[in-house]
Amino acid sequence: MTSSICPAGEETKTRRSSCEGKYLTFAIGNEEFGVEILKVREIIGYVPVTPVPKSPAYLKGVINLRGQVIPVIDLRLKFGLAEKEITDQTCIVIIETRTQTQTVLTGLIVDRVSEVLNIDAEQIEPAPSLGTSVDTSFILGMAKAGNQVKILLEIDAVVHQETEEEITC
Repeated sequence: MTSSICPAGEETKTRRSSCEGKYLTFAIGNEEFGVEILKVREIIGYVPVTPVPKSPAYLKGVINLRGQVIPVIDLRLKFGLAEKEITDQTCIVIIETRTQTQTVLTGLIVDRVSEVLNIDAEQIEPAPSLGTSVDTSFILGMAKAGNQVKILLEIDAVVHQETEEEITC
């Protein structure tokens, strides 16, 4: 399986080819996002989350998954969108990210899981420049799939944007 890590600073063609691979796609509102499949450990239906006092609003709390305590992030809130009522399509995607010192499992609340796509280099464009006030460092690229655009996430950057202590338990 092709890895989809996209190191910064490479030429566009090389960068796009290093981003190609399989992605789990999911929706948050009307937007479709993708995360490299190698980072996904499992997908579970929504389960109640135990809140953690004094945590950021997007950190909904923790779940006990087969004896392991896993922090859960609401991606809607993390991306600055309004909170949405849980539905029967709401899922928690368990992903594995890497910090400088450890591997961390984190749950991501998404509105619904879509599909696994194999995305070729020719389908990937770099993230558009949105000015200096808009941070796009968490975007690997924009994948053109049919007549849709999927935002490919650098999920390590999304999860670990703040300090490790806020996310890890």
